[in-house]
Amino acid sequence: MFLIELQRSLFQAKALVCSLLVLLCVHTATGMSGWDGCLDGQDIFTTIKENSRSGEVVAELMADTTMEGLQWTLNGRDAEWFYLDERHIRLNTSADKVLDREVQGSVLMADLTCYEEDTFQAAYRIVVEILNENDNSPMFAKNTAQSLVISELTPVNTVVFTVQARDADNDVIVYVLDQTSPDAVYFKIDLPNSGEVILSKPLDYETKRLLTITIHASEMNTAEHFNTSTNITITVLDGDDQYPQFLPCTLLFQDKTSRICTSPVYTVNVTEGEEDIVLDFSPGPIHAVDGDRELCTPVKYAILSGDDDGRFLMDSETGEMKLIHGVTDRLTTPVLHLQVMAYQDDDPRKYSLATVLVQVLAVNQFYPEFAMAEYQGFVTAGKSPASLVNTYGSKVLVLHVHDQDFNHGFNPMIHFTLSPTSNHTDIYQITQEGLLITRTDQLKPGQKHVLEVAAIDQESGDATFATVVVDVLSEGQLIPYGPLGDGRITGCTVGKALFLSMVFMSVFGCILWLAMWLKKKHKGKRGSLERGCVAQGKHPNVLSHRNAMPHMEDVQYNNEEYGTYNLSFSFSDKPGIYTHRDLPACRGPVPPRTTAAPDTSFIPTETVHSSVILSNISAPTKRSSSSPTFHPDTVDYSMQSYPNCFSRDRQTLQQTLCEDTSKSTIMVLITPETDEHTPISAT
Repeated sequence: MFLIELQRSLFQAKALVCSLLVLLCVHTATGMSGWDGCLDGQDIFTTIKENSRSGEVVAELMADTTMEGLQWTLNGRDAEWFYLDERHIRLNTSADKVLDREVQGSVLMADLTCYEEDTFQAAYRIVVEILNENDNSPMFAKNTAQSLVISELTPVNTVVFTVQARDADNDVIVYVLDQTSPDAVYFKIDLPNSGEVILSKPLDYETKRLLTITIHASEMNTAEHFNTSTNITITVLDGDDQYPQFLPCTLLFQDKTSRICTSPVYTVNVTEGEEDIVLDFSPGPIHAVDGDRELCTPVKYAILSGDDDGRFLMDSETGEMKLIHGVTDRLTTPVLHLQVMAYQDDDPRKYSLATVLVQVLAVNQFYPEFAMAEYQGFVTAGKSPASLVNTYGSKVLVLHVHDQDFNHGFNPMIHFTLSPTSNHTDIYQITQEGLLITRTDQLKPGQKHVLEVAAIDQESGDATFATVVVDVLSEGQLIPYGPLGDGRITGCTVGKALFLSMVFMSVFGCILWLAMWLKKKHKGKRGSLERGCVAQGKHPNVLSHRNAMPHMEDVQYNNEEYGTYNLSFSFSDKPGIYTHRDLPACRGPVPPRTTAAPDTSFIPTETVHSSVILSNISAPTKRSSSSPTFHPDTVDYSMQSYPNCFSRDRQTLQQTLCEDTSKSTIMVLITPETDEHTPISAT
């Protein structure tokens, strides 16, 4: 066995020596020697670099190819790559015909044939080895550099795909993942020359559905380090790894890699005693979907807690909830709390919970109403970022809503909002106090904005609407004082008002002076009349001597001090004190002695306090200390035809009592200022 190995080694050594001897016989620059005509020659072995230029010398012949009678020709498989130039064999290339080892192979072979006088003499082989140059970059295989699809449930550290690149120069290739690519954090390459791409981070279809990475393939054993790259797109498939989600989902946190949200709180208002109704929840109906949107696993619903009394009925397929038994006393049960569950039909262990609030309200009898159907507002355009909208008189515009269901008409649950149909809602905002705020720096003078404001009762859902018309004023322009015009008080206005007031006061003073003058003149005439009456024994109120006051003697008057007497009239303030028996009314001249009934032809001027006649009255025991007594025999009977007149004047009331002189008569005058009784006598 050892001898066999030794013989093999000797044989390989001899072959190597022979190869070296052959190479020594090959020359490119000095050509061949020892040719004598066509017969003295040998085969040609030489080398040339790929991509060499046309005309480059491949071999040089020692024989003279131009000798007379000799003819040298090139033929064979690759003879087209060469041509004879006297004693040189040159490379035959062009711009479209490039010597490329990776295309033509590593060896070019041709035959050099010699003819002497058209007779074949000899043929020699030409063997040219094409030396390799690093003129090719690596290239990825089409079956590896393409888009891929992987599941989001693929475990971490799993080889998800493999890339492979080839180099025509047979250089060693290594692979590198470009860390600047968008999703390089999801993958890694542990063995650079293997091309295996490994998953380094969990995938999530809900946050990232499409991944893109860049991989470079580079030569490792060359000085040039030619490289190439490819972009690979990875589509993430949805996996059943998410729980059901109630909609709308309330977002808590979101970034490029994760998204966290919570279930909403569903609310609804019902009226006390209301039952057998479908509940209309806010926000939206109770609805949940599978978190794995592409899978769309069916979801079912159930009431988990809060329905101890069996008030509610929930559809397990649609989530619709009905109120079966109403709440009869909202004071003891103002709010009902429920927990509802949504779970996957194929896997009940995957479920989510949501809270449901049912608020019990009193019966709503009145709708809220705006104080005005249309408000007028004004705002001045300027450079300030924001300003309140004013109304007439430069007062701040405040929208008021009245609700008769509340004391004083104030409903704290009223929520103001601008209707989407309004124009310029992007520059207006309304507060919950009814104040309208605008972005002043975005306004232009002369603009008119029409805003529709909605006031919604958040408890009952009732709504009312009003229109606000806002006029944009220029700087320095005054806000009107009222809807009919400016109405501002100016110096001219004050002057006009004072002038009109003076004219009015002057006219009024003249009228008052004229009235007083007429009254004074009337009083003068009346005084003359009264004095004439006294002189004649008559009162001015007496119109006739013949017509007496009827039915005055039949009135009975009961006085505790003086007894019962027949009253024709007594003083309204002190009845029964200053009275006389058989006092006749004022009349004309009469005889000194008469038995006839006294004449009562006397008509009073006032219905209450008028001239009266007292008859058959017992004489009072009390008299005024200031009233003197007149005896009959002291009376001047020359005046007996005229009775003594008793006058009483209190404010506008005048009363005159007259009596015959044959009777002891006291004349009393009561003044209106002091209410004193002053005796007077007729003249």
